[in-house]
Amino acid sequence: QLQLVESGGGLVQPGGSLRLSCAASAPTLDDYAIGWFREAPGKEREGIACFSTMDGSTYYADSVKGRFSISRNNTKNTVYLQMDSLKPEDTAVYYCAADDDWFRLCVLARDVYDYWGQGIQVTVSS
Repeated sequence: QLQLVESGGGLVQPGGSLRLSCAASAPTLDDYAIGWFREAPGKEREGIACFSTMDGSTYYADSVKGRFSISRNNTKNTVYLQMDSLKPEDTAVYYCAADDDWFRLCVLARDVYDYWGQGIQVTVSS
């Protein structure tokens, strides 16, 4: 059973930056596509970024495109979400997730992901 653990959340002022980490228990991340999701109070969980193991491509939701960046460190079995120019509307619980169908391009649909982290709070406020 793959385990994912997020870290790096917290409180940041508008315009600031945070980097979230997602550490995986698997020997390698090559068997998984990885996605980042978030859930704000009263809203549904939305996919915001994903990394395709198949070809190394990335995909972003329009709400974060140009501000967030997903990357992977194979040596550390960790996936990162660099978040810049943060806005109050980015406030949410952030989750990383893994899809064991690594041989397809990643998607931001939560239903395809098989494993989830416990989530971490990000609050953007002055």
